[in-house]
Amino acid sequence: MELVVCTYDDPVARKLIAEVQQEYVTRYGGPDETPVDPADFAPPLGHFVVGRVGGDPVACGGWRAHDASEPGFEDGDAELKRMYVAPRARRRGLARALLAELESSARTAGRTRMILETGTAQPEAIALYTSSGYTTIEKFGYYRCSPSSRCYGKPL
Repeated sequence: MELVVCTYDDPVARKLIAEVQQEYVTRYGGPDETPVDPADFAPPLGHFVVGRVGGDPVACGGWRAHDASEPGFEDGDAELKRMYVAPRARRRGLARALLAELESSARTAGRTRMILETGTAQPEAIALYTSSGYTTIEKFGYYRCSPSSRCYGKPL
């Protein structure tokens, strides 16, 4: 998989983000309503990539910086967002490669912990994160009061 850095609002990224939002509609009954500003993913306090296989855009993901001045966050946090692999490209290790790149870019940018929020309707995501060294952390963000929300973190 070739990983290409792009903006969050790049047309190819927007198409993949629409696909992941549809996945949330299917699994949870609605899209992720967490407030997102595309500028949050601009360097040096953010990063977004699209993964291509044979030129076909099949994956995306990014992170945005947070610090302790925000409730539920610690200085040096990078929040993983819009991590997605299209169904046609799953079960090939692409999500794990994408996650490794996002962790590496956050570490290079001086972030010290990667955090994320997912939900119980995404058991394969939970399995990926926990097998990659993520552990349960205090809930944060828009869905912190949702019983189906799960939050994880990993020191970088």
